[in-house]
Amino acid sequence: MIKQILSKLPKKLPKSDSSDSAKSDSGNSTTSFGNVFQCTNVGSTISSKLNVVKRVSSVVFPASMNAGVEAVDPSLSFKDVSNTQKQSLFISKLNLCCKVYDMSDPDKNCTEQDVKRQTLLDLVDFVSSGSVKFTEPAIAALCKMCATNLFRVFPPKFRSSSGGETEDEEPMFDPAWSHLQVVYDLLLQFINYNSLDVKLAKSHVDHAFVLRLLDLFDSEDPRERDCLKTVLHRIYGKFMVHRPFIRKSVSNIIYRFVFETERHNGIAELLEIFGSVISGFALPLKEEHKIFLWKALIPLHKPKSIGIYHQQLTYCIVQFIDKDQRLVSSVIKGLLKYWPVTNSQKELMFMSELEEVLEMTSMAEFQKVMVPLFRRLACCLTSSHYQVAERAHLLWNNEHILNLITQNRQVILPLVFSALVHNSQNHWNQAVLNLTQNIRKMLSQMDEELVLACQRKIEEEDSKSSDVAERRRITWERLEEAATSVQSVGGSSDILVQVKSATATCSVAC
Repeated sequence: MIKQILSKLPKKLPKSDSSDSAKSDSGNSTTSFGNVFQCTNVGSTISSKLNVVKRVSSVVFPASMNAGVEAVDPSLSFKDVSNTQKQSLFISKLNLCCKVYDMSDPDKNCTEQDVKRQTLLDLVDFVSSGSVKFTEPAIAALCKMCATNLFRVFPPKFRSSSGGETEDEEPMFDPAWSHLQVVYDLLLQFINYNSLDVKLAKSHVDHAFVLRLLDLFDSEDPRERDCLKTVLHRIYGKFMVHRPFIRKSVSNIIYRFVFETERHNGIAELLEIFGSVISGFALPLKEEHKIFLWKALIPLHKPKSIGIYHQQLTYCIVQFIDKDQRLVSSVIKGLLKYWPVTNSQKELMFMSELEEVLEMTSMAEFQKVMVPLFRRLACCLTSSHYQVAERAHLLWNNEHILNLITQNRQVILPLVFSALVHNSQNHWNQAVLNLTQNIRKMLSQMDEELVLACQRKIEEEDSKSSDVAERRRITWERLEEAATSVQSVGGSSDILVQVKSATATCSVAC
């Protein structure tokens, strides 16, 4: 029994074996340490790569955006949470409102739509109370929510009008306006927030954000365009770094409208914004601003749909002239370039704008353009459309314009007197005839000798034209007699010579 137990005990190894085993153990230990070092190197490589990824992610998604943001139930009210949780609840509610519903079907998702609208109203009240702190996570969440709800692609336009809405067409209203209106209110309050850090906000309200806002001006809904007008104006005023980009982007919209599509619904609103922007330009005007006048505003007189935005366009033009009187000549030349020939309503608008421009015109600038201007007005005085002729006559009732005419009557009266005489003899409308007689009396009182000289010149021209007409009649009679003789005789050479001479005389007379 004892022997069996002793046989199971380990035997003592020889020295050689013990040394070999020690060497092998030492070798194994060395190998194990090598493996440890190898694993350590791999681990350090992986950790370094993870650090790089962390640094990249921290740039794309800054750590400050998620720092201190707790998950709070968005259904809670701001009154039911502590002040420390209100910021997290604000972001949670913004994330909840990123869900967009189809509002074309009023019976679909009614409960969810009501919850979202109530949440948006809660957000507006919270921001208006001044309790919110617009940290970077809050700004990012708000801009994301606004972009998700507002930025969308409009369906193609199938309207007959080339410029969008007209007075005869009813505006189209967006079925989602009940939500969009609150989102616009929230965005406007965010931009107007007194303690907003503009440097922090401009990284989210960037060029891409502004460009998408400008795209929304093509909306069919006039209520949305009105909100956009206010929002863009506030952005232009608060984010000074974006001002050149906004001006350039609006210029591109106008270029595309004038020279390519002639289709846009928001030109009037954009011009209304720029009316106040132009009034704030510093003097002397930059070349960039003058180029905007020459290449964007003046060509806006070309489209047929000018009636939609003409009032705002005139205001912008007047603001430019108020800044620099030397721009008058270029403005009037632009009006004459795009002056309508067959569109009477458009011609009436042009004359109304022309009167406002001339009221601000100095004598030196007026003299640069008075000859081509009054040649055009002479055509308007004799227009068969009585409203156009009447409007052209009423320009003479403006005291400033009449003073400009009086000082330059030696040049202007010969240009328009023949038109006045033509009206007195031929115009069909009695109101126009009365206005013509009044102007002729006024001119006689202004310079009777000049009026008599113009009258004599017209009589001489009429006499010459009568003589030419008589010679032409006689020549045609001779030509007809010669042609009759050719037919009866059979075409002798003498008669052919008479026909040729009569033809030559007729051509000279004509």
